[in-house]
Amino acid sequence: MIPHNSEKKTVLVTGGAGFIGSWVVNYLLERGDDVVCIDELNDYYSVEQKKKNIESFSNEKNIGVVKTYIGDICDGDLMNMIFEKHKIKWVCHLAARAGVRPSLEDPFVYIHSNIEGTTRLLELSRKYAVESFVYASSSSVYGGSTNTYFRESDDVDSPISQYAATKKSCELMASTYNHLYGLNVSGLRFFTVYGPRGRPDMAPYKFIKNIFEGKDIVQFGDGNSERDYTYISDIVNGVVRALDRPFGYQVYNIGNGTPVKLSSFIKKIENEIGTKARINIMCEQPGDVLRTCADITKAREMLGYNPSVSISHGIHETVKWMC
Repeated sequence: MIPHNSEKKTVLVTGGAGFIGSWVVNYLLERGDDVVCIDELNDYYSVEQKKKNIESFSNEKNIGVVKTYIGDICDGDLMNMIFEKHKIKWVCHLAARAGVRPSLEDPFVYIHSNIEGTTRLLELSRKYAVESFVYASSSSVYGGSTNTYFRESDDVDSPISQYAATKKSCELMASTYNHLYGLNVSGLRFFTVYGPRGRPDMAPYKFIKNIFEGKDIVQFGDGNSERDYTYISDIVNGVVRALDRPFGYQVYNIGNGTPVKLSSFIKKIENEIGTKARINIMCEQPGDVLRTCADITKAREMLGYNPSVSISHGIHETVKWMC
């Protein structure tokens, strides 16, 4: 049950046709907020899937209303019009070029979408006195950390991919806008998000699809790498809680706090589908890390964030959506 929002907001959601963004839009509309959604509908993955995500905004459960724009967040005229017309005071900035490996091949598109796009939104938020600005960072900023738990206070000055470097750059820019202008900005370091509507280039979706179709899956490494898989509804809960609770400049880990080995993750998919995986083992990839695990103490204490979806239930729901 999504609680009714007694303080109605008009929230700008960038990347609102994407995986996380579309679920955030759905949540806000159901609780009674109005939403202004912008997405460029690029072909990084299926445009048809993104269009279906937009279609999900038309729901009889919705209390709020949505206005959707197709465009680039780096389009200054378009974004200025949106802020002016809709009197934007609340921002969920989820638009980004995602993925570690593609960023090694084309870093410039990541600089455009992630760094330039975020800076333009921060500047508009300063200009229009936005009350709360929440943006997507990433667990990738922790680089090759060997710490048992990743904490927000850890040194993140050594990213190991261009993608991670752009996300770290966004955190630095957000800190600057808080320091200079007092803007309330919350950076959310997401940990391996999965669930229905996920990007098909991500490993969980490739595994499910190929195992279901009886095709080989590619496993990078010996299967002992670990990821802090976090189900989409828990991620959305963290996003909205951060939006509702502006505390100056903050960075939060939004994860599950319980890492799962790659071999175990594949086994759970096998059990759910009822088919044995055909595994093609490859060498570790540049930019990948051995282990991620979020210390979510800060998010628990400051936001009341409490992830509740088990890996087994999350895989069940994802397989049901895909198959």
